[in-house]
Parts: sequence; structure tokens; C-alpha cells
Amino acid sequence: MPQNNPTSDDIDKLSIEDKLTDKLAEIDLKRKEDVANQKAIVLGLDYVDLMGFAISEDALRFIDKTVAEEKRVICFYKDDKEARIATPDPENSETLAWFEDFKKEHETINMKLYVISEKSFDIGLKSYARLPRITPKVEGVAITENDLKQFDQKIIKITDLEQEVKHVSVTDLVALVISAALKTDASDIHFEPEEKSVQLRLRIDGVLQNVALVDSEMWIKVISRIKLLAGLKLNVTDRPQDGRFTIFLTDDKIDVRVSCLPTAYGESVVMRLLRSTNAGLDFEKLGVRGIAFDQLKKEIGRPNGMIITTGPTGSGKTTTLYSILSKLNQPAVKIITLEDPIEYKLEGINQSQVDPTHGYSFATGLKSILRQDPDIVMVGEIRDLDTADTAINAALTGHLVLSTLHTNNAAASIPRFLSMGVKAFLLAPSINAIIGQRLARRICPHCKQEVELSAEEMQKVRENLEKISAKSGYRPDLDNLKFYKGAGCEKCGGLGYKGRVGLYELLTMNPEIEKMILDEKVSEYEIEKIAIENGMITMVQDGLLKALDGLTSVEEVFRVIE
Repeated sequence: MPQNNPTSDDIDKLSIEDKLTDKLAEIDLKRKEDVANQKAIVLGLDYVDLMGFAISEDALRFIDKTVAEEKRVICFYKDDKEARIATPDPENSETLAWFEDFKKEHETINMKLYVISEKSFDIGLKSYARLPRITPKVEGVAITENDLKQFDQKIIKITDLEQEVKHVSVTDLVALVISAALKTDASDIHFEPEEKSVQLRLRIDGVLQNVALVDSEMWIKVISRIKLLAGLKLNVTDRPQDGRFTIFLTDDKIDVRVSCLPTAYGESVVMRLLRSTNAGLDFEKLGVRGIAFDQLKKEIGRPNGMIITTGPTGSGKTTTLYSILSKLNQPAVKIITLEDPIEYKLEGINQSQVDPTHGYSFATGLKSILRQDPDIVMVGEIRDLDTADTAINAALTGHLVLSTLHTNNAAASIPRFLSMGVKAFLLAPSINAIIGQRLARRICPHCKQEVELSAEEMQKVRENLEKISAKSGYRPDLDNLKFYKGAGCEKCGGLGYKGRVGLYELLTMNPEIEKMILDEKVSEYEIEKIAIENGMITMVQDGLLKALDGLTSVEEVFRVIE
């Protein structure tokens, strides 16, 4: 039997019907939003549309998903002082009774009820899917503050850990290592399986230190406990897993991010320790000094444009951005961040975490954020053209945009943007400042002593200091150069260093660099040369000036930069 193929008229008819269906759906959606808005007006409540709204993890966790579904409520905003709850059923007596009880349970938080449509309620419920999986509390599994305190006096310096790991149980070993890591201000704990044992290392001030060996047989039990804490599958050993858990202290909390990776001799585990108090760094204490500090202060005070921090992983870029945000955080300013992950919570700032598995990337998230009418936006990282284009257009249309880029120095950021495909005529006017940075270990003040450099080292130092432009405001006395190092003492665990200091270079836009970009004759070295002529201190020069001040050592400066 012959088939009737659709004619062009049939196709046009179907296309018109599809468009009509879409238009009717759009009208119906708007009508439902209007109904919700009118209902709010009648009841004397506020209305909100959650379409495109980035609900934070803290807000979602404030109300458990089962309660949200049962009582038909969504917390769409929360900080330390305020929570905003929305419902599509503002006249439901059961919902209102629950809300009043919930307010009484959280008397210290100012709670407000909003009206939303059914569509917004569905969006809110679907947001719960973005939350990381949290392991249910199991009796005896969680690490408590008391668990950590019992080892506090036993670990005076990191070398003490080697003996202590030989005399503790599996349960106590994990608490012992975390306690030692917190006491030495380590950022990461590394368990690395080798042929005959497992090497335990701590990353202290950015440098890995070998501290102990763990017996291979014991390690099997230790990794099971770590997985149990982090909510990972015990029986999965042949593929990577990521998890997390939190240790609650009296005046702080420690978020522990756990990564397991299969290797030749078993699973390697890295535990990253994130302390919420680490976010309290003042802008003035960053370590940017002199003219560079004045220029940066001026650039972050502008109402629009881009501030970019650049450097390798672990160079302190996020800390710099948080410090700038803290400086800019004022009641009259709306700040929204897009991060992966949210490392530290900042009061008064709306923070959103990307989730690529659910299509919530930096590019899509940034587009949603701009619908929220922010004054300042922080994007965790610019990785692709889509994100770069959206960020640059935001910077050109009245927003101050902060972000990071992975390049070796400030000057290399401009060729990097262009290589992504960013248009030169958009890039040139959008950039306010680019901050290149590294973190160097700070000399321990308790064992600091003067040191003599070799002739080769001194020559290298002189060559860099001689290139400092008079416009920079720094003119070091090259005939009277004194440098220092740490001898090693109990206070620094024998390392000679305690804490870290930032080494910075600040590149600001000027007519010469702007012309190079517009002419698309961009050379990293020419850009750096022009910036230096206009007074930029390079990271190496900044490090050597700080070494002259006794903050770090010459050896450390060249280790982190060259």
C-alpha cells in the first residue's frame, strides 16, 4: 500500500501548530506566575519567581527535602541572619502552622514567607539534586573535637608523628593524623601506597613533607574508615571516588574533601582540609604593597570591568578574590559568586556552586547570575570561550567581574584570552587589572638569621633588582643587600618557615597595551616590557624586595617562580 509522504504544506502546518503550542504554553506559564503574584498581593506577602534563580547549598540544606515535599516549602535564600521561605500554598493552614513552628525553632534568624507558582516550586525541588551526597550519621563513625584534642599534646613537631602512628588503633590513627595536620597548619594529607608500606605526607605551606610510614596491612583498615567517614563505597577500589565530611569544633568547622585514586600498589588518598576561618584575610594584609596596592584599590573601586588573578593551582588566587570581595562587601552592593567548589562561606554574599553533571556550568551559571541584577560577580575560573565572552560582556555592561585564569604571569593572560577566541575590540576595554601571583613560605620569626648568598645567587638577585623601574616607587640600595633564612626551631617544626606570604605583580591597562591588543600584535614579552616601563614590579622583584625585608628567603623566591 503506498505511503503518503508529508507535503511542504503539511510541514508548514505542523511548524505553525508547534509554534502555536509553544506560545500557548508560554502564555499559560505567564498567567500562572501572574496568579501567584496577585495571590501574594491579596495576602500581603512578597512574590518571587525562581526561574533562573541559583539557590545556594546552605539554603537548600536549611529545610530537608522530605519536609520540603511534605509541607510544600522551599528555602531559596539563607545567610547567618536571614532566611527566605517560599510556598505555592500560602493559604494552607498546615503550611502556615509549620512555618510558625519553624520560626520558633530558629528564633535568631529573621524568617520571611514568599509566594511562588507551582513551576517555581518544582524548580526548587529539582535543585536538591545538586547537593553532594551526605553520609547518614553512624554511631561511632564521626570524628569529634574531643578525638582531636586527645592527641594535641602528643604532637609538638611533625617528626613526633612517626612514632605515634605505630602505637594507635585504626580509629585513632585517622584522628591523630588530622590533629597533627591542623596543628601544623597543613592544607592536605596524603596517603601514598608503595611496595612495602604507605607513605604519609603533609602539605605544609605548599610543600609536601614526609612524616611517617603506615603498615600496609593496617592501611587496608584505615582507608575503609576514611571511606566510611566520607560516604564512599568500600567495595570500589578500581576507580576514582570523591567524598567529604565535616568536623565541627567549638568555634569553627573543618570541611574535609577526600579523593581516592587507584594506583599500582593500592588506593592513594588525599584529604584536603578547609577551615572556614581561613577566609578572614583582610584586603590590606594580602601583601600587595606600594603603588601596586594603590592601583589595585583604585581598580576594584570602579563600577565595571574585569579583575583577573592568574597563576598555577595553589598560588592563592581564590584567597585574593575572597579578600577583594570582603573589601567590597557593603549593604548597598549585591555580590554573587559562582564557584567550584564553594571553599569558604562569606556572610552577605550569594554563593552558588556549579554542577556540570546537571548542566550547571560556569557559562550557564553566569548567564543565570546576570538575571539576578548583581553589582559584582565572581566567577571561579574562566575555562572556555563561552564563559569568557559572557564575563567580558558583563564587564562592559555595568558589572565588576572577578575571576581567575591559569597562566604563568599577568602578561600571559592577554594572549590566553585571544587564543580562546575572545574578540580583541571587546577584551581591551573590559580589563581593569590582572594580578599575577605565587605563594612563598614565610621565614619563621623565632629562628630568623642573616645569611650570606653565593656569588652566583647575588648576581642573579642584582640583575632582577636593577630592572626595577623608577616609576615603581622602589629603589633598593644595591650596595647594602641583606637576606635571611630560618634556622629551624620548635615553633616551626624544624622547617625554618611558618606561614606563607604572597608575591604579586599587577598589570593595569594603559594606551600602549590597549593598542597592541586592538592591533592584534600581542606578545607576552612586549606586554610585560611595557608594564615594567610603566612601573610594574614583577613577581620575582616583589619576592626579592620581601626577602630584603626578612619576610621570605631568596631561595624560596626562586623556588616558587622559576
